Amino acid sequence: MIRMSASPSSGHLDAAALAHLQEWVGKTETLSDDVTAVPVRALSATLDLPVPAASPGTPLPPLWHWLYFLPVQRQSELGPDGHPRRGGFLPPVPLPRRMWAGGRLRWSPDNPVLVGDAVRRTSRIESVTHKAGRSGELMFVLVKHEVHNAKGLAITEEHDIVYRAAAKPGDPQPSPVPAEQGATWQREIVPDDVLLFRYSALTFNGHRIHYDRRYVTEVEGYPGLIVHGPLIATLLADLVRRQLPGAFMRSFDFKAVRPTFDLHPLRVSGRRSDDGKTVRLWSQDHEGWLTMQATAELA
Repeated sequence: MIRMSASPSSGHLDAAALAHLQEWVGKTETLSDDVTAVPVRALSATLDLPVPAASPGTPLPPLWHWLYFLPVQRQSELGPDGHPRRGGFLPPVPLPRRMWAGGRLRWSPDNPVLVGDAVRRTSRIESVTHKAGRSGELMFVLVKHEVHNAKGLAITEEHDIVYRAAAKPGDPQPSPVPAEQGATWQREIVPDDVLLFRYSALTFNGHRIHYDRRYVTEVEGYPGLIVHGPLIATLLADLVRRQLPGAFMRSFDFKAVRPTFDLHPLRVSGRRSDDGKTVRLWSQDHEGWLTMQATAELA
């Protein structure tokens, strides 16, 4: 799970608060955007890929729709961590730590999103679920996104968000999991602060843990800047694209497992199944611990 936000309050979920949060189930939001060329060119440069012309009709690579439908809250609407203040479309969960836990995406083989498309994303709160874990209360929010262009539905995405209480001294820590062995594809990435800043800028992500070293170490208590979970997922999908440039990715499921910091290189790895239709993907830190796992299905 990748840390996304925090607030000074530790929060508490009593029966009234839980009932209030359930009112967000079924809430929808619709945003419109245009798939322009500049973000495609900029992310290509950020990922150290050849910069394409990205003329109208160029297919958008998997996960690059995250360059669009960006959060555009006013500066006065941001919290002290750089994230939008609670409330609005997402439920105002009082637990301070918010994590991007994973997602599941599906693409239509007959309707790719293209540069030049006018697109619309409809989002719906599918569920708000409360659980009690070893380290305290947890709240799971499932958001479903559907992206349409002029031809109809192009992308379906389920986004898992987890909220939890602030860390306290003595809290049990999850045991790290060793990364898989036997990769046939591997790539080492140096997640320096320039890479993290550029990705934050491209996705209009104001969360300070990704670019403000003083904040992340002195306030959040981490050893270094945190690599964006969506960036790692994009790097995993990009590994498939580099190795199989002609393949169409039908689906991509991913789960964040452990934070990755900018202090050391990270590695993205993959292994294709014998039938060629499935690719197992994972990322690991410099110590060999698993940080994200994913599965890509090819058409």
